[in-house]
Amino acid sequence: MLTCDDYITPASLDEAFDAMAAHRSHYRIVAGATDTLPWAREGRAGDVHIPVLIDVTKIHELLHISVGDKRVRLGAATPIQRFLDDTNLARSLPAMPRCAVWFADDQIRAQATIGGNIVNASPAADATPCLIAHEAEVELAKKSGGKITRRRMKLDQFVTGPNRTELEEGELLVGVECDALPGCGGSFEKVGHRRSLVISLVCLATLVKLDGKGRYIEDVRLSIAGIGPKPLRLNEIENFLRRGPVSAERFNQAADMPVSLVASRTRQEYRREVVRGFVLRGLINAARAAGAKPDTLTPELEAAYA
Repeated sequence: MLTCDDYITPASLDEAFDAMAAHRSHYRIVAGATDTLPWAREGRAGDVHIPVLIDVTKIHELLHISVGDKRVRLGAATPIQRFLDDTNLARSLPAMPRCAVWFADDQIRAQATIGGNIVNASPAADATPCLIAHEAEVELAKKSGGKITRRRMKLDQFVTGPNRTELEEGELLVGVECDALPGCGGSFEKVGHRRSLVISLVCLATLVKLDGKGRYIEDVRLSIAGIGPKPLRLNEIENFLRRGPVSAERFNQAADMPVSLVASRTRQEYRREVVRGFVLRGLINAARAAGAKPDTLTPELEAAYA
């Protein structure tokens, strides 16, 4: 059983930081709290007691979403469900709706937050690869000397390893800002040990932008998780594909490139097979969503979906 002495729901960042200062080293921040019970139970035989839980979901700034022409800002307490409910958000972040569909079940998706998925820093986190592909930056805040100060850093630098981030003592993740890419086709591929409530063995986010004729790649972005200690951006594949034609031959060559990156401690051979298939299928799905001409990829479709 998980118990606490006090459950605090601050209405502002000032109140949240004051509560954190008053209960230093004796609190845990929660938003959706969907990871809190599994965290408490992992490796423990008895009850777990946390003196103070500080719930940040009443703070307006952490719930605010702003969709602009070039950038999207997500409050850290944005539920994963928003990527299915908000059409403007889904259009600007085209890999995220498919990611949200794969994300646990309806109840958890309505509670789980984008900030929690980032801060948890799982090597197989679902949302993090999508956001990295969108050049995401995290906004971090803390209160010092009575004033709230903020800093920003790239998401792929913020996550440093399994369950490790650059978050400092007394600091909160308050928002995420990333590229708006409404002209791209998006894809999200994921596999796990079972068909529902899946924890990823491998997951891949793919974004593709094509020329006006749907035959050449103007831009492409890929990010993968589950094959090592932290999510990776697949820059080498992007550079290989960018400004080249949409073709089965080229996509097959790209699919071979990241196989050697698999560095997980278990099931390496299986993951290598999955990675190759996911890159191929992700590129095909994203290119089709971006308007690729059907004849450019037809020979590979059957193999990619086998």
